[in-house]
Amino acid sequence: MSGLDFSCNNLTGGIPIELGQISGILSLNLSHNQLTGSIPETLSNMTELESLDLSHNSLSGEIPPQLIALHFLEVFSVAYNNLSGRTPDMKAQFGTFNASSYEENQFLCGPPLERNCTTKDDSPPTPTKSSDVNDGKWYKVDQTVFFTSFSVSYIIFCLGVITVLYINPHWRLQCFNLVEDCMYSCYFSVVITLRKLAIRLYN
Repeated sequence: MSGLDFSCNNLTGGIPIELGQISGILSLNLSHNQLTGSIPETLSNMTELESLDLSHNSLSGEIPPQLIALHFLEVFSVAYNNLSGRTPDMKAQFGTFNASSYEENQFLCGPPLERNCTTKDDSPPTPTKSSDVNDGKWYKVDQTVFFTSFSVSYIIFCLGVITVLYINPHWRLQCFNLVEDCMYSCYFSVVITLRKLAIRLYN
């Protein structure tokens, strides 16, 4: 038996660690399934392996650095998974694999990917809280500032409306007609309501 091909079978669950005991095969293809979990370190025991395809699954975690021991590996792909961490060192056969072997793993970093790995020492320092900083909540609003800005905005709005009505006679006439219509509507609404109440009381 030169290889195992379980691709495109809708397989679920994790990759069995016992696969590492099959040391004589040349090819292992588990691509296009629904495999989850991490890549077993025991795959590094398959020392004769020439092709390893784990792409198009839902594998997570880091790529075991022990896989560098696969000195005959010519084809390697873990693309389209949820892997994270640093890619294996560009040594031995892994120095021949390009970014396509790791694509669509947004949390992977390191060569040959363009995304660099940042260490804890490179991370920006955590900002310390200054003793002069106000302990108030960010969503609290200064009442004085709020009412002052509201009053100023209201006055500016009123002055703007008055100015426009003063300059434009047509708009001024329309505004007066609108106010007059509202007054008549309110007047008749009150009169009719009172009349209905009076009729009900007398009846």
